Amino acid sequence: MTTTAQDSLLPRAAAAAVVRAARIAPVVVLLGARQTGKTTLLRALPFLKGRPYLTLDDFDLRVQAETEPEAVVARAPSLILDEVQRSRDLLIAVKRAVDADQAHTPGRFVLTGSANLLMMERIGETLAGRAIYVTLWPFTRRERLGLRRTGIWSELLAAPSCVWRETLAAYGGSFEEWRTAASLGGLPVPSYRLVTSEDRALWFSGYVQTYLERDLQALRAVENLADFRRLMRAACLRIGNLVNQTELGRDVGIAQPQVHRFLNLMEASYQAVRLSAYAVNRTRRLIQSPKLYWSDTGLALFLAGENEPRGAHLENLILTDLLAWRDLQPQRPEVLYWRTATGLEVDFVIETANRLLPIEVKASARVTTADAKGLEAFLDDYPDLADGALLLYSGQETFPLTRRVMAAPWWKVI
Repeated sequence: MTTTAQDSLLPRAAAAAVVRAARIAPVVVLLGARQTGKTTLLRALPFLKGRPYLTLDDFDLRVQAETEPEAVVARAPSLILDEVQRSRDLLIAVKRAVDADQAHTPGRFVLTGSANLLMMERIGETLAGRAIYVTLWPFTRRERLGLRRTGIWSELLAAPSCVWRETLAAYGGSFEEWRTAASLGGLPVPSYRLVTSEDRALWFSGYVQTYLERDLQALRAVENLADFRRLMRAACLRIGNLVNQTELGRDVGIAQPQVHRFLNLMEASYQAVRLSAYAVNRTRRLIQSPKLYWSDTGLALFLAGENEPRGAHLENLILTDLLAWRDLQPQRPEVLYWRTATGLEVDFVIETANRLLPIEVKASARVTTADAKGLEAFLDDYPDLADGALLLYSGQETFPLTRRVMAAPWWKVI
């Protein structure tokens, strides 16, 4: 595939959320990992056309933001400010400008950041009551195919389980080999514009170097980057596992408190994902430790030094689509996992105000009723909230695996 100007303009599901937020709040904050396409998304929005764009990646602007933040904010009546996590005082100046505007002009400031401002210790100003936050995850599979959307989770939640087969037939996607999808990941350049695995590996190498030497240091000083990179590799080798900080520290050779700090930094910069447990205890003793995933499967494979995706990478692919969908919902649902002390497990549980949707992921092309054991146990425990479950696998057929569990190809959902 050749690179054209159109390559970088694939429509994003988050675009509508940004437009909605700009009609309501004085400040819109678009957050996500470096190179997920935040700037490209904003520059493609008609209502932002011609608006001044200032980035704190620019050294001179960053110095001015530290010494005269009010002067930066006063450059124009409305602004796009990029990489705002690099200056604590700039957010305070934005707050003052918003509070001084009696009209509270909607969409006056659009900010972007490569770190979660709500998790950063040195960022005390979160613009509470003044800002709406939108998260931009890497491309979903359907975005990569030009469809401007996430998987069909809303459609499945809106339908009783008895009509899921019809829902999947109406909205289902096109076939793709899951190992190919996991290897590509969703960062726009390697997943869409680069053709060969060698080119993607070279791009990932530069990405990691920039992340370690510039982005990470902007968040918090890391004394030993080699230790941090080894921990990233160890984390990527444990995708889908429970987080065990003591074990991670022992394998990498660093102390547990440092593992804790490093994992927080990885999560704050939208690299690592810690998935919480569904811990409503009705009849069983439940595991409550989080599970560990990565924001992009292609990058995770590179960091781990793995050439072939594992079943855990298909899980991760489903999860990133779920997170992209979750963060665009007006009433944000929870995405969790469920595991009992006896080993029964459900990979993902979508929790809304009035319904639970349990989801199991299998990389195999054939599934049996034994694969639904965890789902059936979950349905037994929560019959009033979950009327059915999904088992996503790599085969071709959609069929009832049990009376309450529907087996479906993963690519028909995301």
